[in-house]
Amino acid sequence: MIDFPSKQRPFTLLTIVILLQVLLLAFQIKRERDVRLVRVWAAEIFTPVQRVATWILSGVGGSWHNYIGLRHMRQENDQLHAEVDRLQLRNRELESRAMEGDRLAALLHFRDSHTDAPMLFAQVIGASADSTSRIVFINHGERDHLKRNLAVITPDGVVGKIVEVTSNSAQVLLITDKDSGVGALFSETRTQGVVKGTGEPQLRMDYVVNEEKVHAGEAIVTSGEDRIFPKDLPLATVTAARPGNPFQKIDVKPVARLDRLEEVIVLLSQQDISLKPTPDEAASTPDVSIVPAKQPATTAPAASKP
Repeated sequence: MIDFPSKQRPFTLLTIVILLQVLLLAFQIKRERDVRLVRVWAAEIFTPVQRVATWILSGVGGSWHNYIGLRHMRQENDQLHAEVDRLQLRNRELESRAMEGDRLAALLHFRDSHTDAPMLFAQVIGASADSTSRIVFINHGERDHLKRNLAVITPDGVVGKIVEVTSNSAQVLLITDKDSGVGALFSETRTQGVVKGTGEPQLRMDYVVNEEKVHAGEAIVTSGEDRIFPKDLPLATVTAARPGNPFQKIDVKPVARLDRLEEVIVLLSQQDISLKPTPDEAASTPDVSIVPAKQPATTAPAASKP
């Protein structure tokens, strides 16, 4: 039992008695709506405490909820980034297959338009590491009856010629190489010259006299005089021409896209062909829109051993 000091005991007892009486009165006194006074006091005392506790608990709970939400959002964000990367990769694959299908469709259309010309389709499998040369490698060689100085083209135009052959591959010297030269003539005026490589994407045409009128955009085709390329194959277009001594300085660019070669055509003879089919041929040739991803090297039905 608590032992109160003798001097403070009466005061303490008086205080306790007064509190008890106040509490009894609070229980007995009723306010409006029959609410006892003690309940009003309790509400006044504990409501601020409850508000503070509620604010603290709601803040802690909200912070925890936001933390969990942020973690979930971060995980979902990582998953979405991974899905976007996967879809972009898939889209690039589909675009690559679509472009491959377009290229193969063009090759098949070209073959169907020139069934009488012996030819062989080949894939580009590499390029020379020497920055001064413009050479690519194809996946056919002596076993496929390839030999030196055979013309290599695409449906767009002249690519180059074969310079070395092994049993399973061959080297193609592009027309942009410094050692390359192709007999050429203007398709309109039939003035002859020689298109030479510069080691750069641009070419030049030599041996055209200053009196000859040359304009930008003029088409240049093969002349057939080099005994390698058939006559009238699309070769290049003029980009600029200016007088020189003793011949004009003519800059030209190849019509074939030599910077994106993937499939090429090897002509197995110098038989004259036209890379642009006639309207009747174009109308009679079905449109090929879907082509298998891989096509074996094919020779025309009339192909013969060179």
